[in-house]
Amino acid sequence: MMRSGAMAATALALLAAISWTGASVAREEATAPPEHRRPPDQTFLTYPEWFLVHSPAEYADYVRDHMPTRFPFQGHVAQFWQSYRAVYDRVRSEYPLNAGYHVMIMVIGISTTVEYEIRSGYETIIGRLSGLTAGGVLSEEDGYGAAVARDYVDFIRVQPWYEYDFFGRLIGLWKQNSLWGPAPLRKWERKYALTTEYAIKAGYGWLIKKGTKASYDAPLPVTAVLLSRDPGAMPPGLTQTTILSTLPDGRVLATVPRYDAFMRYADALAQNGVEFVEIAGNRSVILVTVLAPDDWVVPPQSKSLFTQPVITRPGQKRFAVEVPIGGLGAFLNGVRGNGVVLEHVYDF
Repeated sequence: MMRSGAMAATALALLAAISWTGASVAREEATAPPEHRRPPDQTFLTYPEWFLVHSPAEYADYVRDHMPTRFPFQGHVAQFWQSYRAVYDRVRSEYPLNAGYHVMIMVIGISTTVEYEIRSGYETIIGRLSGLTAGGVLSEEDGYGAAVARDYVDFIRVQPWYEYDFFGRLIGLWKQNSLWGPAPLRKWERKYALTTEYAIKAGYGWLIKKGTKASYDAPLPVTAVLLSRDPGAMPPGLTQTTILSTLPDGRVLATVPRYDAFMRYADALAQNGVEFVEIAGNRSVILVTVLAPDDWVVPPQSKSLFTQPVITRPGQKRFAVEVPIGGLGAFLNGVRGNGVVLEHVYDF
């Protein structure tokens, strides 16, 4: 994603033009230590960031069996801004303005819009022409690009995008794929497209990494949760639950891994019959997204924030659902099966 000071300035100007009526919200005193508390609006504001994981994930699934020429880049741009509008409308009247987060969302949104529009134009013209010369058959470079796209998605679920080894993937593109073969025009066009993409992202990622390390402290990699009781034994592979304290009434303050792993830990805790009392110092609601058939109905006690079609999978939608923190365990236990896939739990 291409980000610049000019984009940040544009985002600041846009933000300054927005009328904001949010007011401070009285919050019940949190049990989590201060360093583990995060603002309640961040469960909503993190959605646009995570869309930039969901979108590459959909792309990686699509290009496994298709040329990227018909991937709906522009549709994803529209979905980013539609979802941000829904999030903005949700937080503006209830929470104080989180200016820095909104600016960051606008910067990544503008940069992603530029990137996706360029890729859409390139694939629509050059990509389709080279695809025609190959008779619609994927080249080995198409396969390599699809494998890198999947590896990249797996990586950014846990680590920042700029930490990804694009330079190593660029070297692999030329070392692991032959210089000549069937449909040579397609092979060389893909080599050009992937070389350009990986080289730009490697260079820009290096700059962003340097700037980020110099300017910001590393965020805590865990989320503090207040649980209804001791969670007991967790499934194999989910061994990073740390008990911080046990309250006189038997409730337990613990930490579990943050980001993508939080969903797996939350799901396992729910299956153990544990209820959530507080997450990252918050006791109101938490945002969850699921992928489900068009006719799926949001469970009682929860509230639909917005829905979006999964463009490359007709008949499937993304449902963004507000869930009371005290009912998160019941929600997670209730959505399993029937074609419903838990996509993400946005742990502030």
